[in-house]
Amino acid sequence: MVHIPVLRRGVAYRSMDTTRTNDFRTGEPFVEISQANPGLIRRDLLRQAESRDALAQFTTAGLIRMCGEAAEYFHSDTLPLGDEMQSPDDYIHQVSTTTGLPYTLVRRNMAKIHTALSEMEQVIRGLTRGLDFAALDKGVAPGSPPLSFFPRGSTLGVVLPNNSPGVHSLWLPAIALKTALVLKPGSAEPWTPFRIIQAMIRAGIPHEAFHFYPSDHAGAGEILRSTGRGMIFGDASTMRSYGNDARIEMHGPGFSKIVLGEDAADRWEHYLDVMVASIADNSGRSCVNASGVWTPRHGADIAQALAQRLRPIQPLPADDAAAALAPFVDASVARRISGVIDDGLQQPGARDMMGRDRLVVFGRATYLLPTIVHCTSPDHTLANREYLFPFASVVECAQSELLSHIGPSLVITALTEDERLRRDLLNSSSVGRLNFGPIATNHLTWDQPHEGNLFDHLYARRAFQAA
Repeated sequence: MVHIPVLRRGVAYRSMDTTRTNDFRTGEPFVEISQANPGLIRRDLLRQAESRDALAQFTTAGLIRMCGEAAEYFHSDTLPLGDEMQSPDDYIHQVSTTTGLPYTLVRRNMAKIHTALSEMEQVIRGLTRGLDFAALDKGVAPGSPPLSFFPRGSTLGVVLPNNSPGVHSLWLPAIALKTALVLKPGSAEPWTPFRIIQAMIRAGIPHEAFHFYPSDHAGAGEILRSTGRGMIFGDASTMRSYGNDARIEMHGPGFSKIVLGEDAADRWEHYLDVMVASIADNSGRSCVNASGVWTPRHGADIAQALAQRLRPIQPLPADDAAAALAPFVDASVARRISGVIDDGLQQPGARDMMGRDRLVVFGRATYLLPTIVHCTSPDHTLANREYLFPFASVVECAQSELLSHIGPSLVITALTEDERLRRDLLNSSSVGRLNFGPIATNHLTWDQPHEGNLFDHLYARRAFQAA
């Protein structure tokens, strides 16, 4: 059985306390993972300033170059995994075995991380809005007026999820921004952050910059308390727990949407491909997947067309090249989600357009099949929901009432040329990322963050003068 160790300043540590994660298909133990208790984490992080000092000896440009080298190692090389070595094919198989993601989706997320690392200069320039790297290397960039920034903390503590490897691209720029990492991996997906760390160390980034602490909730809390800045992924209840702590950047449900204006609603068929990709890509597991299509009219027709396009997506073996749907590792979660949807459908004003059972078992794994619900009112309980599978509500809502109903939305793709609607969306504080035109909600550009700005989270600007 593979053993994944704790990494203390990049050095492997085998703990007496371990947990095992099973092959979700067979239920057999698959990987043993060392656990870090809160005391060990607290003690190690007394020296976190030294971890930042290890990065400070390099220039930002040098760290960016090393990230580019790490991209190739991550994607193509055999790297250490505890006492063993892990090839790219091993990695793909291991991620699929514990998370249920089909090989095709693991490879796609692997490519996403490769791109984020290889395009790190573009990422950093986007995050810093083209800031002269001297502001990071020397603390001040020349100019009139000069620009000076200081780090808000030595380390970034990140509590990671299990749902999709692609989320790890969000914390990758921290190393190029000279901030050491303290990572608490998800119990079912320790593979990706561990492999990224090994690729970065092989590329020459100092091992002291990396802490990898598999742990329980108490350990996660200690990481967020002890690090200078934090990042957490979770559900709505998790977000409420940390909502008042400005040190922590939160990544929760996205409630991303496609919005059709009055001028575009009659041409909805032109945008069907964008809708399908936004809803179904990556098995609907990303916060940037669309969970709603909002339109002033033709809601039933749009919902029916989407149902027809998504109906062919069925469970397939994990290694099937056509596999596009991921199962739920915990079958009880799938049953609970399906029950919540069924309860909502009992209320007037909503209709499941799929015409089939949603919950299915295939090869000892439990799946939720793509689901499209037509809601005749934005007030319906299913009009603004998000789940970890291809689910979307098609909601009929007058354009004049749109902004008062859509709520917080991580991404909105606005299909309209109406200047007033565009201006209202631009002025809305509840929209995180805004696309004008037929751009899938999950289509991201590396020079603009889609959820928060990691540079602003890690650095603050100061006034500066020199005689």
